[in-house]
Amino acid sequence: MYKVTIIAGARPNFMKIAPIIHAIQKAKEENFEIDFRLVHTGQHYDKNMSGSFFEQLEIPKPHVNLECSGGTQAEQTAAIMISFEKELMTNPADLVLVVGDVTSTMACALVAQKLHVEVAHVEGGIRSDDWSMPEEINRLVTDSITNYFFTTSESANANLKNSGVKDDQIFFVGNTMIDTLLKQRPNFTQPIVWDELGLKERNYIVMTLHRPANVDEESQLKDMIDEIIANTQELPLVFPVHPRTAKILKRLNVNHSRLHMVEPLSYLEFNYLVERAKAVITDSGGITEEASIMRVPCLTLRDNTERPETITLGTNELVGTNPKNLKPFLDKLFAGKWKIGNYIPLWDGKTAERIVETLKKMC
Repeated sequence: MYKVTIIAGARPNFMKIAPIIHAIQKAKEENFEIDFRLVHTGQHYDKNMSGSFFEQLEIPKPHVNLECSGGTQAEQTAAIMISFEKELMTNPADLVLVVGDVTSTMACALVAQKLHVEVAHVEGGIRSDDWSMPEEINRLVTDSITNYFFTTSESANANLKNSGVKDDQIFFVGNTMIDTLLKQRPNFTQPIVWDELGLKERNYIVMTLHRPANVDEESQLKDMIDEIIANTQELPLVFPVHPRTAKILKRLNVNHSRLHMVEPLSYLEFNYLVERAKAVITDSGGITEEASIMRVPCLTLRDNTERPETITLGTNELVGTNPKNLKPFLDKLFAGKWKIGNYIPLWDGKTAERIVETLKKMC
């Protein structure tokens, strides 16, 4: 029996691993000698991750939760490594599969290699070239000790090859986040705020802000929101706010009749809003992927991106972190001149199948 330990540390990780679990379960039903153990490191506490969260994704609850939340970057990395080492020694695996770029990704890859267990990285090779981002450090360290890379794009393939990774270690499979999006799209759920705010299709904008560069410097955050309000005509702005950001906004006394700060939404509710929005203004990498597939204009408030295909082929534009950059992009949006977006290779809902076909060859 080929045993795969799958690591998830934050809510987006579960979106990425859900289709892989489905594909492994299908392979088992077809009598392939393959099985998985799902390890939640507990890196991020998320009150939306209740039992219904796993039911919606149609995956079992994790076999174990290491409960390694809180602390500094170093403290959390150490806690995850100590706990996962005990877990992996108690429940040996042939392969540890990590996803994305959170601290758990890096920490569990390190532990696996020290215990002589091979590592596969889903979303290997993506780069922002911005070392001020903790995620970029996590990507670089993880990829430097990974055996097999499951990649989302040709640019990721090129990054890996340029760093000396051999062709036979790279498997260009697509994007598992899009597998989940396409599977769950018929199940998107209208949130309560739809009726409460009187929202109408293509007649509101969704906002998300969470990166330190945008929310930790109070004057920057206020200037950004003021600029968004000034250049979005009369459209409602729906802003699911992280509790940490909410405290800063309250202190800044940021409020406007069109700015609706709401509680964080579930995956199905949030994407219901995105699918019907006129546009999304965000600093999230994952949302740029989902918006591109749903053909929703996306304005990214960052100076770089690790997902260039969302710009070259998708509906995303890199606005930057200077609030004054926003106006020309919003003018283009309201003039009806936003790009439509094209097909992104292998972002077709079948990525997990391709990953598990590769794993089956290892059995």
